[in-house]
Amino acid sequence: MQRHVTLLALYNHPITRKYVSRSGMAHAISVAYHAYHLAIEKGIDPDLATKAGFLHDIGHYTWYKVDGDWDYHAYQNHDIHPIKGAERAHKLLIRLGEDRQKAKEVSLAILLHTDSILPEGQFNYTPLQSIVHMADEKDKEPHHLHHYRQIEAHKERQLISRLDEWVGAKMTVNTVGRLSSV
Repeated sequence: MQRHVTLLALYNHPITRKYVSRSGMAHAISVAYHAYHLAIEKGIDPDLATKAGFLHDIGHYTWYKVDGDWDYHAYQNHDIHPIKGAERAHKLLIRLGEDRQKAKEVSLAILLHTDSILPEGQFNYTPLQSIVHMADEKDKEPHHLHHYRQIEAHKERQLISRLDEWVGAKMTVNTVGRLSSV
C-alpha cells in the first residue's frame, strides 16, 4: 500500500500555509519529528503520526494582543483550536486524496492532542492520540514561545522532505497487504 498524501503535499497546500503558520511552522515541523520518533519507538504508523503532529495546530485562531504577544488568557478561556483543527485537517486530507479512515484517525488525534477543550475526567486515548499529545508536549516552551520560533522557508521544505523520506523508508507492504513499519 502506498502513501496517498505526503507531508510535502500538505506543507505546499495554501490551507496549510495559511493556518499552520498562525501557530508556527517551526513548531509544527518539530512536533511532526517528535511524533515520528515516538511512533517508531511504540510501533505506531509513522505516516499517521507525522501528519497528525504536523497539522495538530491547524485550527488555531490568532490569539495575539495588540503588541503582538500571545494572549494566553484569551486562548485558555475561548480557544477551540482542536475542534476547528480536526475538521480543517480532515477536509484537507480528503481533498488531497487521503484514505478516509486514515484521515479520520489523524483528525481524531488532532482533536484530542490537548486537554484545553475536554471536560474533566478519564479518557481512553488510542496510541496515535497519545503520541500526538506527547509530541506536542515535548516541543512546548515557557510562555508559549514555541509558537514564535522561526525558520526560513527553504529550511522548512528541507525538513519536511527529509521527514517524508524517513516515513517512506519505514513503510512496507507485508504479505497480507497491510501497511506496517519496517
